[in-house]
Amino acid sequence: MGRDPPVVTAAPPRPAVDAPAGPDGGPGGVPSRVLRAVPVPLALIVMIALAGVALGRVYADPLLTRLTAGAAVGSVLVSVAARRLPSWLVAPLSVAALAGWTLLSLRLAASHAALPGGLGEVAADAARNAIPRLLTAMIPVEPAPDTVLVPVVAAWLTGLAAAEVALRAGRVLLGYLPPVLLYGGALYVVGPNAGPAVGPTVVFAAVAAVGLAVPGRAGPAGADPVAGLAPAVRAAVRLRLLAASAAGVAVVVALAALLAPVVAGQVDARPVDPRRYVEPPQVESLDENPLIRISGWALNPDQKLLDVRTEAGAADAGPPRIRLAVLSDYDGVTWRVGATYRNAGRILPAGEPAPGATTDPVRQEITVADLTGKLLPAVPTPREVTGARVAYDPATGTLIRPEGLAPGLRYTVASVRERPDTNLISTANVPAGDAVARVLRVADGAPEQLRRLATQLAEENGAPYARATAIADFLAEHYRVTADAPSGHAYPNLAFFLFGPRNGGGQRGTSEQFAASFAVLGRLAGLPTRVVVGFGPKADGPVRAADAYAWPEVLFEGVGWVPFDPMPRPDEEPRPVEEDFRPKPEDPPPSEVPAPTVEPTATPPAAAAPDVRGGPGGPGTPVLVGGGVGGLVLLAGGLLLLLATLRRNLTRTRLAQGDPGSRIAGAWRELTDALRLAGQRVGADLSAAEVAERARRALAEAQAAQVPTLHPASGGEVDELAGLLNQVAFAPGTATPAQAERAAALATGYVAALRAARPGWRRLLWTVHPGPLRWRR
Repeated sequence: MGRDPPVVTAAPPRPAVDAPAGPDGGPGGVPSRVLRAVPVPLALIVMIALAGVALGRVYADPLLTRLTAGAAVGSVLVSVAARRLPSWLVAPLSVAALAGWTLLSLRLAASHAALPGGLGEVAADAARNAIPRLLTAMIPVEPAPDTVLVPVVAAWLTGLAAAEVALRAGRVLLGYLPPVLLYGGALYVVGPNAGPAVGPTVVFAAVAAVGLAVPGRAGPAGADPVAGLAPAVRAAVRLRLLAASAAGVAVVVALAALLAPVVAGQVDARPVDPRRYVEPPQVESLDENPLIRISGWALNPDQKLLDVRTEAGAADAGPPRIRLAVLSDYDGVTWRVGATYRNAGRILPAGEPAPGATTDPVRQEITVADLTGKLLPAVPTPREVTGARVAYDPATGTLIRPEGLAPGLRYTVASVRERPDTNLISTANVPAGDAVARVLRVADGAPEQLRRLATQLAEENGAPYARATAIADFLAEHYRVTADAPSGHAYPNLAFFLFGPRNGGGQRGTSEQFAASFAVLGRLAGLPTRVVVGFGPKADGPVRAADAYAWPEVLFEGVGWVPFDPMPRPDEEPRPVEEDFRPKPEDPPPSEVPAPTVEPTATPPAAAAPDVRGGPGGPGTPVLVGGGVGGLVLLAGGLLLLLATLRRNLTRTRLAQGDPGSRIAGAWRELTDALRLAGQRVGADLSAAEVAERARRALAEAQAAQVPTLHPASGGEVDELAGLLNQVAFAPGTATPAQAERAAALATGYVAALRAARPGWRRLLWTVHPGPLRWRR
């Protein structure tokens, strides 16, 4: 059977009044459609640009804000222009436009920062180092290719995501999520380095609200979304919409009431600084302690390190000193810079000069020759560096080039040289407290002769400036400069330089020993001091190794850091130290003080013997005897407990306190005390290897005479402990905490094994033996 063809009937035309506005016309007209289409894209652009404003508060100028605003406009407009294209085409087009805007931004930033190199080189460097340099850059951050790349790319991608979600998908509120995240990220990166962004935040919220309040493009203005439904259904839908709206308003009001106090309370709280999670640029030990390079340069005086050219008029007040590094930390072995470097742009943070100080602008062009490392020479205090990417430590004023120096590197430094008011120095005091504790700290282990010399100079001169001058004059009058003096500024080196025999190499050195001795004596005398390494005054021409030297500086209140010159005068013959400093003999230790002689006295007359039979007036004989015996037992027990406690505290102090070298030496003393407790002689004439051999033999003999112990110690462990002791003796300062813990474990194991091999009563006596408490070391 055949089927009847389907009957096609034409749908009746809908009334014109219900037709939605099309792209070419409609009831609302073109102006109405434009007004409805503009607010959301404009809100997205403004919100993304405000994120750039919030981040730009820690930048040196508004270039970053302009670049992020351009990225916001470009990304949103690309999505608006491509709204009729398939969605999969929008991302490639937007990324291509992003590449163009990024290259333009990098070129503008490189030109603004006056960085050398082509666009490709600059872009590659920025891509490699953008994030770490942004988080380690000094505040205020200079807009450079590596500090603008991440914000520009983030702003563009935010605009792309927000426009596609809000405009193409019609989810305006969800489309606000990327700008909100970008704005929050900007506030997090700024952290505590700027004040609260109240203004931009209020504008951000207001613009977002306007974008949500404007009617969308789904239909003509004023159209009823339920107009085509049946009356009963229409009423039910309207009731549900009303209930949902009321519930939404209630939720918003409740959240505002609950969260507003919490948010308001966070306005005054100090936010977290993300820079603390990123390690700043580091330097090698050669740059951390450039003081050790002085002796090497003194042996090669003709080596060309730099070329300097000073602009005319900049050196009218005399050729300036060129500073290489400022060393503020001293641990008794080495002086260190101890700086925290932050990547910086051309403009460095400027501090306020000291009151009354005369300032001279100095601009120098420096070309690197044979100088190596990362430290960048400059006249103090640098304010602008062009031609080289630098990192800077504002606390010390030390500059580095993170990539390292290279022959031919040329850069220009604009500095402000301060000359303190000499009329204020003589009466100025020195600061004290936590703010200057770093430059007042005296490391443990200072030789007694250094302390007595500092005390003598301080007692003879009361004012701080007089003390500093007395120290400089003492060094200049009693010591000789020689180029072949060995390097070293640890306490033993300084003691030999100051008090060693003149005919045995003492009392002579390079500027390393002069500056280090002044700084240590100054701190012992209560002066905040530091050591500076640099080059002698030079206006133009080559700077050679012979120009390198170190000098000390003292901090005075209201004046600042003042350099001193402890170097001897060329035309003066140094006087022997013994003429002006005669150290007092040390007090003998208590064990060597002779006991006072007691003269015999006449025998006192015999007293009447007391009645020991007891009676109503006193205790009987058993009570007296029992009390006396009990008292003696308690006294003996207390004495043994005291000895055991003192021994345990001595062991804990040796193995757990002090620097790694002291702990290793304490572990060795535990071993030698154990040998002495076991009856083995350990003389001062034995080397560490000989003591280790004797320790192995003593343990083997003790274990052979007893049942095998549970704590055997092999000879290799004793030899390892001897090796650690030799490392501490011949390479001070190189021991690590892990090596100190290893030494403590080796000593504890050996002592336990040797004690376990002793008879029972000797093991008990071992714990309370007073010998280790009084034996001379």
